Amino acid sequence: MNAGDASDKSATGPSRVRKIIHVDMDAFYASVEQRDNPALRGRPLAVGHGRARGVVAAASYEARAFGVHSAMPSVTALRKCPELVFVPPRFEVYRAVSQKIRDIFARRTPLIEPLALDEAYLDVTDFLAEGETAASAAEDIRAAILAETGLTASAGVSYNKFLAKMASGQRKPNGQFVITPKTGPAFVAALPVKKFHGVGPATAEKMRRLGIETGADLKACAPEFLQKHFGKAGGFFHAIARGIDDRPVRPDRACKSIGAESTFLEDVFSFDVAREKIAPIVQKVWAACEHARMSGRTVTVKVKFADFQQLTRAHSEPAAVSSTADLLRRSLALLAPLFPPPKGIRLLGVTVSAFEEGPEMRQLGFEFPAGEA
Repeated sequence: MNAGDASDKSATGPSRVRKIIHVDMDAFYASVEQRDNPALRGRPLAVGHGRARGVVAAASYEARAFGVHSAMPSVTALRKCPELVFVPPRFEVYRAVSQKIRDIFARRTPLIEPLALDEAYLDVTDFLAEGETAASAAEDIRAAILAETGLTASAGVSYNKFLAKMASGQRKPNGQFVITPKTGPAFVAALPVKKFHGVGPATAEKMRRLGIETGADLKACAPEFLQKHFGKAGGFFHAIARGIDDRPVRPDRACKSIGAESTFLEDVFSFDVAREKIAPIVQKVWAACEHARMSGRTVTVKVKFADFQQLTRAHSEPAAVSSTADLLRRSLALLAPLFPPPKGIRLLGVTVSAFEEGPEMRQLGFEFPAGEA
């Protein structure tokens, strides 16, 4: 076995061990801005809007040192880091850079599953040169990204998607980490469950109340116990606690929803104002649907109040959304019963899902900065 590879047949029996790489760009949006403007390099930077109702879309590592992170209100970020520099997002630039990175991936393997503009899984099991390891392939990919985009990436290499994802965060920024079948069980056992990919804050807190704080604690739980407390997710938790994840890398992973949202400078209290605010959001969403040649039967409206409490309302119809006017009609029908609201509304969002069968499309990366639909 080549040193540093994610292969170990002695630990897994006669079956072939997969070689999965998870590539994650380092502070992608912020790094693009610092690359394109040398004056921003080395400075705490936030991509977003610094106004009172703005939200941080991304933060540089210099800003993260002060506790600034994505989804943080701009006023909070500035309180933590008074020298924080805000730059408006340029999503068309980020998408173009993401495509260059995707082209680099495609030179190594056709099995690429993008998760977002800045990360993807690659299955290189059948696409390694003689004597090449998955670890050395990851190093080559990262070197090519740096040479061709001027940006750094981190990578995780392992025998399944869950562990590759976990590994990519171990040596950030600009590093990589390998988890083999021999080291996988110990790695998972020592890992706090709150750091598990697929375990959100609410689930992590529920696990803590049940006495589950590490992978070892999770592994000790019977399948029946996990199913009782976590439903269908119990089977997933039982498997990953043992380092088991049989999900394939899916290059044709379908887009499940298309949406956009907007944060407002002033709270919204009247339905007439809300109707004006939601119209451009609807236009953006439908434009994205048309671009993707996709439409769905389910429309979801998201409402976030001034105190950051949020709710969603969804409705499905027999026919898919057919136009901007149709999407606006459905969105307003969901929004109207919420008025008059108990408190001011700071954000509205609209999402289309439950897509009908149609031409196979690439996964979309439509994202809109806070304050702009």
